[in-house]
Amino acid sequence: MVAMSGGVDSSVAASLLQVQGHEVTGVTLKLWGGPSDSGCCSVEDVEDARQVAAQLGVDHHVFNMADEFEAKVVAPYVADHLEGRTPNPCIECNRHLKFDALLVAARRLGFEALATGHHARITRDPGGPSLRRGLDQAKDQSYVLSMLTSAQLDSIVLPVGEMTKSDVRDHALRRGLRTSRKAESQDVCFIESGAGRRGFLSQRATLTPGEVIEASTGRVVGAVDAVELVTVGQRKGFGLDDEGRRRVVIGVRPDRGAVMVAPPEESERTELVLDPDSATWVDEVPEPGAALLVQVRAHGQAVACTWESTQVTFGSGISPVAPGQTAAFYDPEDPDRVVGSVRVSG
Repeated sequence: MVAMSGGVDSSVAASLLQVQGHEVTGVTLKLWGGPSDSGCCSVEDVEDARQVAAQLGVDHHVFNMADEFEAKVVAPYVADHLEGRTPNPCIECNRHLKFDALLVAARRLGFEALATGHHARITRDPGGPSLRRGLDQAKDQSYVLSMLTSAQLDSIVLPVGEMTKSDVRDHALRRGLRTSRKAESQDVCFIESGAGRRGFLSQRATLTPGEVIEASTGRVVGAVDAVELVTVGQRKGFGLDDEGRRRVVIGVRPDRGAVMVAPPEESERTELVLDPDSATWVDEVPEPGAALLVQVRAHGQAVACTWESTQVTFGSGISPVAPGQTAAFYDPEDPDRVVGSVRVSG
């Protein structure tokens, strides 16, 4: 089973497996019933997936998982914003839909494996499968797959992980696939580009105006018309302090109608508090005190840290990380290998 989103990567994943002699069936998930003009949930994307499957001569089906998507991705996305957290809906979609509900369906229907077009690699070692960064470092998606376990990896195939993006497009062009020149989706799939987060959230909740407060003095230095739209680490729109330093958001409190700011040197963190209930590990849980690398953004830089079960500590300060974001851990002795992931709580 190949999860075909209607993009070039999943199209080429299906094509490569077919060329290798596998019997391929394409499946597209209908996840979002509302308006969409970006991401991978539009009517056009479903049609592109269907037509690529037709070009390849493989069966194609659409699975309706809209209710699960609403419950597991959209509703938590809204709740996180209302509580001052910054969610990562792509990771939650992978966690609950693509590599849980869809993987269960693939096994139930008798497929040997589920394939996707993610730019990451799975290596099969005597000790079990490992998840690694994609060959194309600029397109690496191991971060958004960091919640996968070895049991799931046993049944997953990532055909484009050993390719660069240009290799993917070249293959699609050679095979004449209609998605060969299709632009990449960049945005949250259930949010229209024109309305943005503000338009989406305002339809589902009342947004709260608030004050911008200087953390060191408690002085009110500005205002925002929607606290829920502010993210920890945000710099744009908060001006300069009395010494000409650019203010950085270090806290968001919708319950108090407050956004806390500080200059960059006062905003850095030497530890992150983690939600242990959200932890997933590819294999074994690291021992307390283990040295790991942690990455807190999809295309961020992994930095050295010490793992302490409910927190990680750093040898020097790092930029503030928004509660709700995922911390993906990598092996410092093998920096491409994913160890696991945990959600940041503070």
